[in-house]
Amino acid sequence: MTGTPTLPQESRLLRLSGQFGVGVLTLAITLLGLLLVTFIIGRVVPIDPVLSIVGERATAAQMQAIRDKLGLDLPMWQQFYIYVRDALHGDLGRSIRTGQDIASEIARYFPATLELATLGTIFGTLVGVPAGVLAATRPGSIADQIVRVVGLMGYSMPIFWLGLIGLLVFYGQLGWVAGPGRLDPTYGMMMEFTLTPYTGMILIDAALNGAWDVFANAVSHIILPAGLLGYVSMAYISRMTRSFMMNELGQEYITTARVKGMPEWRVIWVHAMKNVLVPLITVIALSYAYLLEGSVLTETIFAWPGLGSYITNALFAADMPAVLGGTVVVGVAFVTLNMASDLLYRLVDPRART
Repeated sequence: MTGTPTLPQESRLLRLSGQFGVGVLTLAITLLGLLLVTFIIGRVVPIDPVLSIVGERATAAQMQAIRDKLGLDLPMWQQFYIYVRDALHGDLGRSIRTGQDIASEIARYFPATLELATLGTIFGTLVGVPAGVLAATRPGSIADQIVRVVGLMGYSMPIFWLGLIGLLVFYGQLGWVAGPGRLDPTYGMMMEFTLTPYTGMILIDAALNGAWDVFANAVSHIILPAGLLGYVSMAYISRMTRSFMMNELGQEYITTARVKGMPEWRVIWVHAMKNVLVPLITVIALSYAYLLEGSVLTETIFAWPGLGSYITNALFAADMPAVLGGTVVVGVAFVTLNMASDLLYRLVDPRART
């Protein structure tokens, strides 16, 4: 018979509905907690937002008018309610430094960080996973030692030092890459006044506009900072891949597959990798999140107009609304990546769907 779910199907639907409900509730609680933390930070820092807006020479009446406008005389619970309500509507307040809407400013800066971190993560994954597998399948070999030493260097050397050395060698001495910034000034003007900005990510927008000269110039600018972030990501991903793979290669099902005469590449890349992929998803998601929020020094060295630079400049200017708005965006990115990794779990691991 068709059209009527069987009992096991109904039970599975109930479990999936319950898992979805728990996921939505967890997401809501996490975001609420994030907003609560940023709200408290904004109230306890020793910076008077009213004084930052009107200046020290303002009269008491002017300061009180701004305080009333910001709702700072309301009870704390009411201030927090307004803060959450505005944040859910995409209103993160106005920047003290520029007077502009913070959400619109972040929308201009975030694509640059997203583009840089995405390329870094792709590079780190494409190089780190095979390197980790190679090291795990040949423990103690020269290849294993090289992978471990390269990974250790990625952990140990400060990223700002690597960035300065990279600029000195590849830009200053060899001239293989372009200098700081996302584009040369000429191409920057072309991108701003001639081409249509679809996403804010120059590589994608230049390709969609068919401006391949702009695309090539953007590649020459991004290849060094993205490669630097990719190296840091690769060090972490290769180390964890090696650990996960060595653990799986010692399992009985791997021994059984080898005894049956299965090709080694299939044992490693099909059977072992299927189980390694589950924890590896979390590693890659965490690496991506780290690059999204931890690329401040890289953006500063390469004059990259991303979210990290925006938050840093706002912090130096005591622009706490902008700092907290950027913090909320970073937190939402973390939560989104966690949700995405959880969905991928269910796609690659049938046990998570039962």
